[in-house]
Amino acid sequence: MSGSRQIVVILKGYPRLSETFIAQEILNLQKAGLNLQLVSLRHPTDTKRHPVHHEITAPVLYLPEYVHEEIARCWRAWRRARRLAGYRKARNIWLRDLWRDRTRNRVRRFVQAMVAATELGRHADWLYGHFIHTPGSVTRYAGIMRGLPFSFSAHAKDIWTSPDWELSEKLDDAQWTVTCTRGGADHLSGLASQNDAVRLVYHGLDLQRFPEPTGGPRKRKGDDESDPVQFLSVGRAVEKKGLDTLLQALALLPGDLHWRWTHIAGGPLLGELKALGDKLGISSRLEFLGSQAQSRVLQAYQESDVFVLPCRVATDGDRDGLPNVIVEAQSQKMPVVSTPISGIPELIEDGVNGLLVPTDNAEALSSALASLARDPALRNRMGSEGMKRVHRDFDAAQEIELLLDLLGAG
Repeated sequence: MSGSRQIVVILKGYPRLSETFIAQEILNLQKAGLNLQLVSLRHPTDTKRHPVHHEITAPVLYLPEYVHEEIARCWRAWRRARRLAGYRKARNIWLRDLWRDRTRNRVRRFVQAMVAATELGRHADWLYGHFIHTPGSVTRYAGIMRGLPFSFSAHAKDIWTSPDWELSEKLDDAQWTVTCTRGGADHLSGLASQNDAVRLVYHGLDLQRFPEPTGGPRKRKGDDESDPVQFLSVGRAVEKKGLDTLLQALALLPGDLHWRWTHIAGGPLLGELKALGDKLGISSRLEFLGSQAQSRVLQAYQESDVFVLPCRVATDGDRDGLPNVIVEAQSQKMPVVSTPISGIPELIEDGVNGLLVPTDNAEALSSALASLARDPALRNRMGSEGMKRVHRDFDAAQEIELLLDLLGAG
């Protein structure tokens, strides 16, 4: 693919601290020599940036988040978009979508697509939308308007909370779709009319950013009050992470076990979790660090003993795929305690490199945490096995070769 041609990557927001796997993929595509243009549906809300974001040099086009805030820009886009060869087809598809989904969000996506289609340069060659729901809609409408091929990367919430009719039609219109778990790939493949419409591509880690830890074996076993076992969770405080169940499990740990728990990330349920910690009488052992740069997260992996994230299916159907933080933790020789949700068992094998417990079961979770806390030898064996699996199956170099091939740039 000529260096003068562009791959346009359409994102819900950029940059985002919680989506380092997307930033790493963008950087790897850039390193492979692709000419990239980023398009973001939203402006950033995080005040921090990971090092990977500073290395990405692709320009970013921010679309209007709300039509009324940039009405003149949207009006100009509509006047120009009407002259595009694919406008009528895109408009008709959007009207059909709007009939089934009569929301302001659906209107906003079409307006954003018109802005994207008319403000992208003439060298735009391929549109690639990260998340198949709202970014996927903008990608699809804009691609059809411009007569450009487009594709999607689907992840978790976008798969499980989107209606089947919409997923099916997007899958059939796209050149291809990639997704990061076997369960997600099977679900999407069942909705697509073509057998090869969906490809499984695991999120890889840049193993130079997550090198093998140099410290010795972790020896804490919870019998020293001055050096308690360190539990760690990284993930937004949202329902699907199961952090309320985790706090209940921590409160059930034996009284003679000394421990601390650290949480890294923001999220709308932080206040509720802190209140629950107070109610359970364990708040003095909890530390909420909020959003942190990648270097601080890596430090936390290396200083902690057990990574725990008891994921669940949320009431609206939202769920994780294979959380990238689990892969990161395993790269640092951390045993993982989690649940058999979605793609988690595709990395975590119960009893081998971690422990899997039933969802929403505080007693089982507490038992698993206690067993690992008291047995540093078991933790180190599991952590070593996890690191081997990450190096074998989750190397970003393998992921990017597959994407380059799909983009015709391999």
